[in-house]
Amino acid sequence: MANSMARSFLQVAATEEVASPLRVVQIEGLVILKIIKHCKEFSPALVTGQLLGLDVGSVLEVTNCFPFPIREEDEEIEADGANYQLEMMRCLREVNVDNNTVGWYQSTILGSYQTVELIETFMNYQENIRRCVCIIYDPSRSNQGVLALKALKLSDSFMELYRANSFTGEKLREKNLSWVDIFEEIPIKVANSALISAFMTELESDTPVTQCDYDHLQLSTTPYMERNMEFLIECMDDLSMEQQKFQFYYRSLSRQQAQQQSWLQKRRSENMARKAVGEEPLPEEDPSNPIFKPIPEPSRLESFLITNQIANYCNQINGVAGQSFNRLYLMKSLLDK
Repeated sequence: MANSMARSFLQVAATEEVASPLRVVQIEGLVILKIIKHCKEFSPALVTGQLLGLDVGSVLEVTNCFPFPIREEDEEIEADGANYQLEMMRCLREVNVDNNTVGWYQSTILGSYQTVELIETFMNYQENIRRCVCIIYDPSRSNQGVLALKALKLSDSFMELYRANSFTGEKLREKNLSWVDIFEEIPIKVANSALISAFMTELESDTPVTQCDYDHLQLSTTPYMERNMEFLIECMDDLSMEQQKFQFYYRSLSRQQAQQQSWLQKRRSENMARKAVGEEPLPEEDPSNPIFKPIPEPSRLESFLITNQIANYCNQINGVAGQSFNRLYLMKSLLDK
């Protein structure tokens, strides 16, 4: 009886686990301030840090974070970094602070974060953590008056293909996976305790306009647009190189198929001659022949990431250009008056 009850309880728990996908990432305001401070202090260098919190149903709560030391390409330094993380989590546990790892955060430049390294980091975290997210913060985008903060996770279908290391056209069509299905953006909800909200209300000044508000009226967006265009051109060049790889693959495949057809015709005519003299026909397939060796298809992962990055740059340029036009029309209306 006890075993059946235990089995039923485990089945219910497994059912609930499957039935509650991640819906929202709830971050405390202090955690966001820590991330912004760390990323801006070391900008334009890229930094990372650990996210700590709780996984509650369909909500991933991020209640604390701490920065990683800037690593170099040295095994001893990487080992010191791992020891630093363990020591930090031990210290947080001793003072009764949430020390459950729920992901990591990292800074980026103009949204150029969609790389193979990010996917590999996701997969490493996924081996030990059931659900994890990566918080991306872009200081250069935030300077344009927008809080460039987003939470990302890998889609389940993409992780399945990545584990199988199979990014051929056939597998992608079978899974119905396109370049927009690599990452999933999770909505972010900022949460503060009632005590902090009351304290912030008391600290609020009486003057409604601050210097930060004037930054939204800045008319010049040339440097930001120029860098976006430079990165976009580089991505277009990379995509062109990836396309050349596929063109070479399809040319080689077409050439191989032509050679196979020529060889088969020659073998069939030879078999007809052998049948005429009463000899056994030769097999029409010869695995030892190099022309029957399959040509490996290039992985489409890199081209998918580059295409995703191009779409990201285009969206950023479109958004900044639209805001800039609004400000210019506003200034024109004020000058006409």
